[in-house]
Parts: sequence; C-alpha cells; structure tokens
Amino acid sequence: MNLSLKRRIAASFAFANVMVLLIGFTVFYYLNSLNKQIVSITSNTNQISLLTDEIRISAVSILKMQKKILTQSAKEKDLDNLNALLNSFHSQLKNLDDFYTEVQIKSIISKMIGYVDALKTLLSKVSLKNTRDNGGVSAIGELADKILEAFSEFQDIQYYQNVKRDKELEDIIGDTRRYMLIVLIITFLFTILLSLVIPGKIALPFKKINDAVRELQDCNFDVSIYYDQDDEIGELARELNKMIFSMKNFEELRTDRISVEHRKFDILANMIKKNVLIANAQGELIYLNNKLYTTLNLDTDSVLNKNINDTRIPESIKAAYDLALKRRSKIENAEISIKEVKKYDEVNEETGETEHREEEEVVFEGYANVIPIRAKESSLDYYLMVISSEAFS
Repeated sequence: MNLSLKRRIAASFAFANVMVLLIGFTVFYYLNSLNKQIVSITSNTNQISLLTDEIRISAVSILKMQKKILTQSAKEKDLDNLNALLNSFHSQLKNLDDFYTEVQIKSIISKMIGYVDALKTLLSKVSLKNTRDNGGVSAIGELADKILEAFSEFQDIQYYQNVKRDKELEDIIGDTRRYMLIVLIITFLFTILLSLVIPGKIALPFKKINDAVRELQDCNFDVSIYYDQDDEIGELARELNKMIFSMKNFEELRTDRISVEHRKFDILANMIKKNVLIANAQGELIYLNNKLYTTLNLDTDSVLNKNINDTRIPESIKAAYDLALKRRSKIENAEISIKEVKKYDEVNEETGETEHREEEEVVFEGYANVIPIRAKESSLDYYLMVISSEAFS
C-alpha cells in the first residue's frame, strides 16, 4: 500500500509517539514492580518487627513473672497472670510463624511454641503451694529459661535475615536499574536507526529530483526521475519526466532548426565573393567561409572555437575586431592587409653556401566592415566581419 507523503510523515510521528508511550509504560512497569516489591518487603518487615517487639515485651514480662514466682512473695494470682502472658505469647508466635517460610526459623518458633504449651500445661496442673513443695517452681524456671534461649536464638537468626533482606532489596533495585538502562539503550539505538532511515526515505526522492534538475541546468536532457510511489512526490516526478521529455523534443527541434539555418547561412556566405568571419564577444571564432579559409590558408580545426588571438589570423583583422569589441559598435572600411611568409633558398655567390631566407608577400589588401549582432546581454553579442578588396560605400 502506497501512502502519501503527508500520511507517511504523520505515520512517522505516530510511530514515534507510540515508541515514547511504550518506553514510558515500560519504565513505569519496572518502577511499579520495584515499588510493589519494596512495599511488600517493607510491610512484612514492619509487621515482623512489630510482632518481634511484642514478643520481646511478652518474653520480658514472662521472665519477670517467673522470677517473682521463684520468690516467696508470689501469689496464686501471679500464676493466672503468667498463664495469660503465655496465651498472648503463644498467639504472637503463631502470627509470627505465618510470615516465615524458612525451615530454620519456623523450627525455632515451633520450639518456642512447644515450650509455651508445656509451661501452660504445667501451670494448669499445679497450684503455687504445690509447686513450692514438689519442685514445680524449678520446672517453671527451666521452661521460661528455654523460652528465652529460643527467643535469643530467634533474634540472632532474624538479624541475619535482616541482612539478607537488605541484600535482596539492593539486588532488586540493581536489577531494576539494569533493566531500565537496557531498555533506554535499546530505545536510544532504535531511535538513532529510525532517525537515519526515515529522513533518508523521505529525502531520497527529493535528491533524485535535485540531481535531475542539475542535469537539466547542464542541458543534459537524457535523464529521468525513477520513483514508483503513488504519492505527491510521485506525481511531481511524473510531471517532471513529461517536462523533460518535452524539453528534449524542443531541444532536438531547436538543434535541427539551427543546423538548417547554419547551412543556409553557410551557402549564402559561400555564394558571395567576399571573405566572411564571425566571432563572439569573448573573442572565439564561430565561423569562416570557404573563401576566407583559402585566403588565409587555414583549416577548420586550427581556428574554430578558439580565441582569435591564439590563431594565425592576421594582425590587421585582429585589430579591427578588437576595435569593434571595445566600441561595441559598427566599424566601417578598416584597412586589412593579409601577408604570407614565403621561404626560399638562395646561393651566396661569394661563399657558394645555400642560405635559407624568408620574405613576406602581400596576398590580399582590402577593407573590412564589422557589424555587431546584438543580444540581451553584451556577453552574448556576435560580430560579423565582411572583408572586401574594395571599400564599402
């Protein structure tokens, strides 16, 4: 499907917007994922810390009550208070156990729960009086000490768990940063690729048109613009190809016309019995008729399209031409003298040696009229020179 240039540019912008949205959503996804993980870990940590503090307070309370029971000042009500503390401690341990999946920690919590259950069972079977008589006080103290030892062990493990949790947070943040950096790098490279491809695709047909126009400026009509897209540029390319074809036909017709006119002028110039010369404003010889070629004893290649000063044209003709060029006006009856250098050998009578001599011989004397042929610009003027042996009237 061929899209117009307007739609292609709109599609490029739309694609760029989609890429920006995609990048934004990707970054948001990673940030949101990071936030959820941090919130989850922080929430669990806060709840565990809160439960740990409650358990620590309960453990201290149990320790105080256990010490009080070991003294003689304890009452039956203190056993009830200790039992209530144990119930609360048991519930706290159960809640704490739900937050952990590690076998080692769950094993310690289970051990503390077992000690608490054993202590509760012991308290439910004896009274304060009986415990002092049958050694129940010492059993209560031993169980309380075991609970405290297990709790201390739990705190040690929890410390390492906190270190592990901090390391996990660092890893999560590092992974998220790395993923975001990878996404940004890929997006940056993809954007650079698009910035190189899309403008090139859009600018390529304009470059073809520009190259074709430059060829036309050099009068080269053997060019065409190949562009197969059915859009505004394709329509412009087709119209330009039609124009180039028309210009090529016109140039061929113009060339043919000039050739015909040149042949007509050549016939007319050769029909008259006068020497004819044409040069442009830059001093380049454009035309000599056959009579002048014969008079000057020159050939076409030695004079045509060359500056008059770089040829063997006689100085009198050059002077007449230079005067017309300076004045940019008609020159009438300028004297012309055409001389020819003849070489011959002569024997010296005294020495008997052969000597080579040169002698100028006048082959033509006459007059020249220079007629300027005006153009829109002086640099495009032509100068027609007619040379005759008789003065022009």
